[in-house]
Amino acid sequence: MRVTRRAFLKDSAYATAGLTIAFHLTETQAVAAESPATFAPNAFIRISSDNTITLTVTRSEMGQGVRTNLPAVLAEELEVDLNRIQLEQAIPGPKFKGIRLRTSGSGSSAGNFMPLRRAGAAAREMLIAAAAQKWSVDPGTCEAQDGVVQHQSSSRTFTYGELAVTAATIPVPQEPKLKDPKNFKLIGKPLKRTDAPAIVTGAAVYGLDMRVPGMLFAALKRCPYLGGKVLSFDAKKALAITGVRHVVPITKGISTGVAVVADNTWTAFKGVEALEVKWDVGPNHDFDSDRFLEKLQTNFSQEGYPIRREGDVNTTPANATKRLDAVYVYPFQAHAALETLNCIADVRKDSCEIWVPTQTPDTAHQDIQKQLGFPADRVSIHTTLLGGAFGRRLFNDFIQEAVELSQAVAKPVQLVWTRNDDMRNGYFHPASAEQMSARLDTQGNIAWLHKSAGSDLSMYPAPTAEEKKNVNRYAEDETPWGAFDNPYSFASMKVDYVPVDSPVPTGPWRAVMYPARVFAREAFLDEIAHALGKDPLQWRIDLLKPGTVLTLGSQKIDRGRMIRVLEAIREKSGWNKPLVRSGDSLWGRGLAVNVYSADSYLAQVAEVSVTRDLKDIRVRRIVCVFDCGMPINPLGLEGQVESGITWGLSAALHGKIDFRNGGALQGTFSDFQVMRMKDMPVIETHILPSTAPPSGFGEHPVPPVAPAVSNAIFAATGKRLRKLPFATADLLAS
Repeated sequence: MRVTRRAFLKDSAYATAGLTIAFHLTETQAVAAESPATFAPNAFIRISSDNTITLTVTRSEMGQGVRTNLPAVLAEELEVDLNRIQLEQAIPGPKFKGIRLRTSGSGSSAGNFMPLRRAGAAAREMLIAAAAQKWSVDPGTCEAQDGVVQHQSSSRTFTYGELAVTAATIPVPQEPKLKDPKNFKLIGKPLKRTDAPAIVTGAAVYGLDMRVPGMLFAALKRCPYLGGKVLSFDAKKALAITGVRHVVPITKGISTGVAVVADNTWTAFKGVEALEVKWDVGPNHDFDSDRFLEKLQTNFSQEGYPIRREGDVNTTPANATKRLDAVYVYPFQAHAALETLNCIADVRKDSCEIWVPTQTPDTAHQDIQKQLGFPADRVSIHTTLLGGAFGRRLFNDFIQEAVELSQAVAKPVQLVWTRNDDMRNGYFHPASAEQMSARLDTQGNIAWLHKSAGSDLSMYPAPTAEEKKNVNRYAEDETPWGAFDNPYSFASMKVDYVPVDSPVPTGPWRAVMYPARVFAREAFLDEIAHALGKDPLQWRIDLLKPGTVLTLGSQKIDRGRMIRVLEAIREKSGWNKPLVRSGDSLWGRGLAVNVYSADSYLAQVAEVSVTRDLKDIRVRRIVCVFDCGMPINPLGLEGQVESGITWGLSAALHGKIDFRNGGALQGTFSDFQVMRMKDMPVIETHILPSTAPPSGFGEHPVPPVAPAVSNAIFAATGKRLRKLPFATADLLAS
């Protein structure tokens, strides 16, 4: 079966979780036999005779709360207190063969929900069977509760630890009975993060906190030109600094340069400042992002690849009396995680050990094997906590740099990217432009035309000449997201995509392809609603009726769930009530919605104020209502909403990366602005109860933010802002 890029980015755990757990439930029985004091029925769980319960976490923790959610799911079925479960991070190797350790696509909790439930239920049944065997009673007369198996009639008990040895001999149940959701004690209940105390006290260990014996520290002077490289360098001044040990050219990764290795990071930074390097500026030294944004729009004249075709846009509606046109522009964006990229590599003659905050330890494991020519069992990857990622740590370029450096100096080395490195020399969110057109008739029938122009993510190999000939290749990949999976019903629809080559390295950014396309789609919907004199919320409901399931490729979009969300946000936001104003500013309210990968349904209403001189825009309140299936941890979901909205506001009001003379301009949080606490709006979160399977949510709150704010600005001022970030200068100019 063909795997789409959507599926690859989301996480294959959704498709393979059942097979994975079945494989390990049958094949890891040998683990228990090798260690009779430990009961390990599958790749996830160990119960020792000292009553220690260990969960091996197969996802990276980068702030999304998997180190709370995953043990909670296990504890629910295993019938133990959540605080009794100890966590161990998975290390790529034979134990996890067939299990993806990749953390992406908001799939960590949702993708592991059923595997962990089955793992916990299987272990519980085996422990009950072990107790029944020791007592010579029917297993049906025993029950597990709070880490103990009790014989109901005699009240005899065994702790799980006391049963570990016997349980290891019990056949693994292939279809363990899962708990009825109505009996859940943890799933669906608000849970505080189990790792919060360690994080707030500084005890948590992130990549930058790691230390290994004998390690040195390194920084890299990187080429300031896209695609440039080192021509020559003079190391004398750098080597003259006390504490500088080595100066080494680096050829791996996407941003090559010269590394300075020293006794500490500060000395390495000073060595980089002193280093003299002459650069080959390469073929992109005159790249300018403003010119590129203009180029995107000139490419609208191209036919593009067909994404959606419904009805006949050339004749429908036949009596069209009005046409609306608009262009929406989304700039390049940086990931800007708080913890900059870093990696410790210890390369020896026949082995390599790595400590790194990464989203893809399994891919890194494979990449380093190829880079060094070592067999799999000679490469070890230890995943630390991640101080943010947002897609940037899906790439292993910084790991490859550290490995090359350690091999060159024959010492363990921690390579640290500076903030400027992180902002200017990584992978970026690609810029795009969206051409929107609508033809309207007097009955309200609409022909919808959407042409998207942008760059493909360079994380993928460039398409071959033969692949380019396949006119359906983007539609088959169900991309671009937000344009392909437009959930609304129009009289006719035509969606096209025009790929435009860019020298800027690009990769997944929080919500990947959705933000730009949802911004254009939801803001343009408001333009049409205004032209028709319709209420934007009710009109969306009308476009989703009759609430049927829309099948698009591999996706089944339940319009009824989206209607339910819209009806809920009408009430929760006070949509039909007058907006409460304060001061002398102009106030407005705006709405946007999105269906994320057909499994989460979300709506946001933003309230903004704009000063009458149009020189200050303030977002005052954002209400978010969503259905993401069965919530695992409502408190965690609230945190994700606040995080995602903050991310979306940073992009809408402040963020962009400009390129001039072949290099990125912004380099720190002083010129790449993000939301400050003093500027944050009130955020209200409302989770709709659902019996659908849990879906991801880490990225989902981001796409509706910009269009909701844009629509609110229009409601306040009567002026449309169609490019990010929203600037008061554009308000004045419009």
